[in-house]
Amino acid sequence: MKNMKLTKTLLIVAIVILATVAFAAEEGAATGTSFAAIGKGLAIGLGLLGTGMAQSAIGAAAVGAVAEDRRNFGTALIFFLIPETLAIFGLAFSFLIN
Repeated sequence: MKNMKLTKTLLIVAIVILATVAFAAEEGAATGTSFAAIGKGLAIGLGLLGTGMAQSAIGAAAVGAVAEDRRNFGTALIFFLIPETLAIFGLAFSFLIN
């Protein structure tokens, strides 16, 4: 089961990288900014991919903890929102890439 999950994840990452290269090659050929477009796409895409993978595991555990005791809601919410900083950092770094 874990091998299948890893295979799907690697396939999605490969598709994102190849699509980024394909779309960046047309526009960047004349201006020379193709690598910047690839970097921006990877910064946002991989940041969101990491956020989704982290929140899927944390979300399941958080729902279980809150179902056991409602007082765990605040702690579960904080732990669920911590990986969201990966998406925010990915977006911020994409603006910094020239």
